[in-house]
Amino acid sequence: MTREEVYERLNKVFREVLDDETIELHDETVADDVEGWDSFEHINIVVAVEEEFGFKIPMGKTVKMKNVGEMVDLIMESGH
Repeated sequence: MTREEVYERLNKVFREVLDDETIELHDETVADDVEGWDSFEHINIVVAVEEEFGFKIPMGKTVKMKNVGEMVDLIMESGH
């Protein structure tokens, strides 16, 4: 899977979870950049990402991710 394909799927997940069709994620995107992405919704996003890509994100990595680019890297490293 290419980085572009991961972003297509991630954009879909974020749009569905946050109910905002205008979301466009990039490597440097952080929660403060996306309206509605708070700590509660972060949990919903992580669960939805895990379901979309078929793997569990370790809690230690979840709390250490600094931006969406790191989430994409993790997805690509997982082989999904």
